Amino acid sequence: MAWRGWAQRGWGCGQAWAPPVSGRSCEELTAALAPPRLLGRRFNFFIQQKCGFRKAPRKVEPRRSDTGTSGTAYKRSVLIPPVEETAFYPSPYPIRTLVKPLFFTVGFTGCAFGSAAIWQYESLKSRVQSYFDGIKADWLDSIRPQKEGDFRKEIIAANVFVFCLWRVPSLQRTMIRYFTSNPASKVLCSPMLLSTFSHFSLLHMAANMYVLWSFSSSIVNILGQEQFMAVYLSAGVISNFVSYVCKVATGRYGPSLGASGAIMTVLAAVCTKIPEGRLAIIFLPMFTFTAGNALKAIIAMDTVGMILGWKFFDHAAHLGGALFGIWYVTYGHELIWKNREPLVKIWHEMRTNGPKKGGGSK
Repeated sequence: MAWRGWAQRGWGCGQAWAPPVSGRSCEELTAALAPPRLLGRRFNFFIQQKCGFRKAPRKVEPRRSDTGTSGTAYKRSVLIPPVEETAFYPSPYPIRTLVKPLFFTVGFTGCAFGSAAIWQYESLKSRVQSYFDGIKADWLDSIRPQKEGDFRKEIIAANVFVFCLWRVPSLQRTMIRYFTSNPASKVLCSPMLLSTFSHFSLLHMAANMYVLWSFSSSIVNILGQEQFMAVYLSAGVISNFVSYVCKVATGRYGPSLGASGAIMTVLAAVCTKIPEGRLAIIFLPMFTFTAGNALKAIIAMDTVGMILGWKFFDHAAHLGGALFGIWYVTYGHELIWKNREPLVKIWHEMRTNGPKKGGGSK
């Protein structure tokens, strides 16, 4: 009975069955209780291993959001939010991933410039009407300056508002889904525009808004407010599309956000139009250089960063924005903006020859 009690205690680590041991010798009991691999070994070794059953350690696999298609760990930049809890799903057919963003880029750019042309038409019409109304008004009222909205403040206000939304914990998943652009995300098109107004880092937003405030007035004097807004919004979408192409081609998936691509378009346009202008770094005002040389250095740095896969900035988006700015002030203005007359005529006819009141004929 003592042997039976020992056997029950020895197999009490998860085993409820014990073979009958009465009438058996010590060697027979060892052979009956021990696994086949322990046959022939000493009795005291079996006693030491009676509670030695362990579960195999679980293999830790990297999360899908932290790895690209090659399986290498994704190093997050300090300028983008943490995305460990959000899964991205790269398409098995990468080229097909770019079809919808391509159509969205072309369609949005066309709508942006078309809306800007109509906006300019309505603005000019309003000014003409105000002029004739001013003739009838008192001369003191006619010389008062008209109040015009500062579009730069509106853009900065939009960026600050989105920055505040990033501070709300309950909105983190929504912000990552719609305000960061990533070709591996399920939402591809709307983040190409929304991410242009999205900043997670205060320093990132402050630097971008400072550059926008410094250079936007010059380009507005060249293009006009309506055309500038069309160029700025289109640049944000186009730069994100270039980023998509680079990420799909290299397999380096990851989220991107910020107005840097659109601001690079503004910077490149100003430097192309005024290449002899003198620029300086904000913290080193004693060192000055020409705008043309600054543009060449920025393009060279972004090209190297894109080729070497630097992670701190989205160099592909920067490069795409800069090239779009150079192209637009050199050729795009002539090809797009100066051919807006047919659209404006159609809009004018719709406004002047709208649906007539009454259904009867004269």
